[in-house]
Parts: sequence; C-alpha cells; structure tokens
Amino acid sequence: MEAVRNRLAECSQEAHDLYLNQSVPYLDGPPEPLQFHRDWIAPNKPCIIRNAFSHWPALAKWSPDYLREKVGSKVISVAVTPNGYADAVNGDRFVMPEERQMSFSSVLDIIEGKVDKGGGVFYVQKQCSNLLQELPELTADVQPHIAWMSTALGKLPDAVNFWLGEANAITSMHKDHYENLYCVVSGEKHFVLMPPTDRPFIPYGLFQPAVYHQRDDGEFEVIDQSDSEMVPWIPLDPLNPDLERFPQYRRARPLHCSVKAGEMLYLPSLWFHHVQQSHGCIAVNFWSKLVRKYI
Repeated sequence: MEAVRNRLAECSQEAHDLYLNQSVPYLDGPPEPLQFHRDWIAPNKPCIIRNAFSHWPALAKWSPDYLREKVGSKVISVAVTPNGYADAVNGDRFVMPEERQMSFSSVLDIIEGKVDKGGGVFYVQKQCSNLLQELPELTADVQPHIAWMSTALGKLPDAVNFWLGEANAITSMHKDHYENLYCVVSGEKHFVLMPPTDRPFIPYGLFQPAVYHQRDDGEFEVIDQSDSEMVPWIPLDPLNPDLERFPQYRRARPLHCSVKAGEMLYLPSLWFHHVQQSHGCIAVNFWSKLVRKYI
C-alpha cells in the first residue's frame, strides 16, 4: 500500500511539474473562446480574469441603499449557522445550515450591524440559480451569461447564483461538477484550490447528515436527518489541517488566491476549493456542467 501511495504522490508531482502553475495566473481581459478552451478548459486549469465584466452596472450600483430600494422587500433564502460553516463536517456529522426566509433588507441590516442578529452567521448562498429565481430584479445589472464562455462550452450556464455574507461565512473544502466563473462584485474572496490530481491526499468520510436549528434561547442544536443517506464529505480544514489524523495531506499542493472586486475566477470542474470572504462581499457565479472524459 505504501508503494501505491508513493506512486500516486509521484503522479501528482508530475502533474504539478508538467502543466499546473505554482500560483493562479492572471489574464488581463476577456479571452477569445477557442483560445480559452485550449488554454484553460481542456487542460482543466484555473485562472483569474481582469476586466471581464467591467461593463456591468452592478459594479457601480450595488450599494446597500440601491439594493434596499431595488429588492429590499423581497423574501430570500438565508443560511444561518453558529460558526459560519455551512455544509461542513462537525464531529461525526455533516451539518447543513438552518434555512430561513428573510427580507433582503433584514439581511443587509444584519451584515451592516444595524440590528442584533441574536447569534449565528448569516450567508446568502442558495445554489439553485437563486439570482434568477429569487432576485430577478437584479439581473439587468449583470449579464445572463458570459458570452465567450458560453461559446467556448457550446452551452448556456445551468445556474446563476448570488452570494452575500459576513466575513466568517466559510465554504468548507469540496469539489463541484461544474465549470465555474466566479465574479466578485464588491469585497474580496479568498480561495484555497487543489487540483483533481491531489485527490489521493484529500481525506473523505461518510457522515450522518444533520441540520442546525437555533432554539428560542439563542443556542444552536444539531438535529439528525436519520431518514437520509450518509453524505461523503471532506473532514479536513485546509487552513488548519490535522496532520496527525490525515498525514497524507502533507503531500497535497494547495494554491492560494484572492479574487478582488471586478475580477473573475475561472474554477474548473472537479477542483477542490475552500472559500472565505471579506465582510459584506457580493459575488455572482455562473455554473455550467461539462462532461469531461479522461482516458
């Protein structure tokens, strides 16, 4: 078994040496579709693109006052957790956030510190094309899709998501089966990225699914979803990895990058990622499913 682990480590090292970058590269503007497919989609490599959506009205308009006027009364889905970790392993449970229906203005009041939130961390992070489904009034301030990406993939995005949250709202390490264009409108997002070739060093486990619930006294409890199937998830925090428990993670080669307002991250499918953000950060991302075939 040790020989197998060593060979996997060698393969991962070769991938980093032969075609993966030591840091996430920058492009200075929107690429040509064919060139982007050749240089980034086909080799499954991330990059940060500047000036790719500088024409969006959202960059200038999406102040708290504007958002209150435009969609303040709209009721949206908000994730609430005691510690900022939504959809993450806690002990021997995979715990999902408490989902609340709140007005957009109420969320802004909490993020701006205008009201006592009564504990918890609030994050608008519903990943079901919530920009189109819950906030269609804001779609005129962005694009319905990124034209060069749609041309490169030969399809329109499958989902367009809106993100807004507090600084300690964190997305735990995971991977998605979508090509992801992540556009930061205000604030900053901080990513830890690992390629699919590092999979042998990233621990997975099966965990009992559960949800957080805030009681009347303000304390959070964990309620098991005993009728649901076990959830495969990563129990490791890349910001503070337990190397005694997961020694194989020493061989992983994480990349760290920050995506600032006006910048777009291309995150290829199957890349592992962990995400933090600045307080009140707003982002829009486009998900497109692409079937990758590896031989």
